[in-house]
Amino acid sequence: MNRYTELIIAMFRTGILGYGGGPSIIPLIRYEAVTRYRWISNEEFGEVLAVANALPGPIATKLAAYVGYRQKGVLGAVVALIAHILPTSLAMVLLLSVITLLSSSKVIAGMIGAVTPVVAVMLGMMAYEFAEKAVKGLGKVVGIALFAVSFLLLQVVSVHSAIVIVLFLLYGAFHFRVLAHLQKNKKSARGESA
Repeated sequence: MNRYTELIIAMFRTGILGYGGGPSIIPLIRYEAVTRYRWISNEEFGEVLAVANALPGPIATKLAAYVGYRQKGVLGAVVALIAHILPTSLAMVLLLSVITLLSSSKVIAGMIGAVTPVVAVMLGMMAYEFAEKAVKGLGKVVGIALFAVSFLLLQVVSVHSAIVIVLFLLYGAFHFRVLAHLQKNKKSARGESA
């Protein structure tokens, strides 16, 4: 199967199965891009997710376009974006009248209520995996401290999430640059003592 076909199938699945907006689609795109097709690493997906959150617009379309671009350039981005958006757009147009007719139905309300916990669990699992990797990379103390700082900035001070993401991206760049410098110095010290 060629790469364009894989992009169409993967993004079609994320577009048609994702229910509830961008946050519910993120784990689906991650599964397709990282787990199923191994187009990008989990770390790269986390970085792209952080940048995509800081940019305006729907996050799912930004992620789909990035995955497509990463595989096949601009044409890949267009193909992935269309494959992600088109099925859902057509389904919305076709099902709008049916939903309007059934909007007062208890069965439909129950179905919507049943999907909400599933989305919450998927987001929780993804957040846990990212937190686990952050703690492994930064250490428990720094990881917990950064979580507390982000919570305070977002919930207590009410700083916009894009600003918090940019601050943490800057911190991450600084942290890993310092870490690389320390490791380089450590290796050179070992070389001199040998």
